[in-house]
Amino acid sequence: MPKPPFLLFLIFVSCLFSSFIASTATINATTTLSQQFKEAPEFYNSPDCSSITNYLEEDDAEEEEEDDESSRHNINHKNNVCSDRAVHVAMTLDTQYIRGSMAAILSVLQHCSCPENIFFHFVASASANTSLLRATLAHSFPYLKFQVYRFDDSHVSGLISTSIRSALDCPLNYARSYLANLLPLCVRKVVYLDSDLILVDDIAKLAATPLGESSVLAAPEYCNANFTSYFTPTFWSNPSLSLTFANRKACYFNTGVMVIDLDRWRAGEYTRRIEEWMELQKRMRLYELGSLPPFLLVFAGNIAPVNHRWNQHGLGGDNFRGLCRDLHPGPVSLLHWSGKGKPWARLDANRPCPLDALWAPYDLLQTPFSLDS
Repeated sequence: MPKPPFLLFLIFVSCLFSSFIASTATINATTTLSQQFKEAPEFYNSPDCSSITNYLEEDDAEEEEEDDESSRHNINHKNNVCSDRAVHVAMTLDTQYIRGSMAAILSVLQHCSCPENIFFHFVASASANTSLLRATLAHSFPYLKFQVYRFDDSHVSGLISTSIRSALDCPLNYARSYLANLLPLCVRKVVYLDSDLILVDDIAKLAATPLGESSVLAAPEYCNANFTSYFTPTFWSNPSLSLTFANRKACYFNTGVMVIDLDRWRAGEYTRRIEEWMELQKRMRLYELGSLPPFLLVFAGNIAPVNHRWNQHGLGGDNFRGLCRDLHPGPVSLLHWSGKGKPWARLDANRPCPLDALWAPYDLLQTPFSLDS
């Protein structure tokens, strides 16, 4: 008996809907599995290392839980986060740069004399799939001590001005200005690292950088750079603005590697000071380079110096073409692919720069690029 036309229509719609659901599931699976990472080897403290001291009692882990599963993981490491022996490292985390982040984490652990004492603080956008990011980290580094913090993009979305490269306009790029607000109060000092770098030295040495009596942060300074180029003629022609650097030996420094005293940052309300410059930038166009100039305006000339070996930056080339560059003269403890060109992208495109070969051994991608292929 032939089926009524209406029944045939329902069957057709049902099949079409099933097909749509199947294709959507395939897309979601592809998105979720587009980057599979290998499990990294576990690294152990040397005999000379003192273990992280547990300060918090078990009862402290019974604080109110968050709405997602992050609280369960965070509580597992909460008794380590306040240890005075922990080396705290902060990084941003997102799907676009996670391949670089994984390599950076591996390099930190591999070259640290006390890797079990490293505590990572990852800041992700509140709109990101933090469960996926957390699971990816836990799969490759099941022993890693870390917490993931949600950064509300609305904190800066109304303050961001367009810059010379769209990647610099991402709200998460400004999260480094909010670390003092995001991290627990017991974390008094942190090393901030970008996701496009690797360390070949013990990060504990960098973390131990003395900040003197009043400096809020430490970073390598580059006083031979043309400092005036980081600000517009509008800035320099306005005496009330250019006098910002009066009595300061203001030099360029790269904000991708910084040692930050969070206690001094909080006491001095430096997040607010940075925001004030960003608000003025919206009205007067004082600079062209994203999140860097506000840091220069607030801190340049008042930071503790760090040896240049801790930020061999610019390996990603300029902000427009990302051409290959050589290392600066001198020893190397940290290689930084700041600029447009990222090593994983150039390796995937079969157009690597010579120094990209130094990044490749830390690549945890399941099917990494082979220089022999």
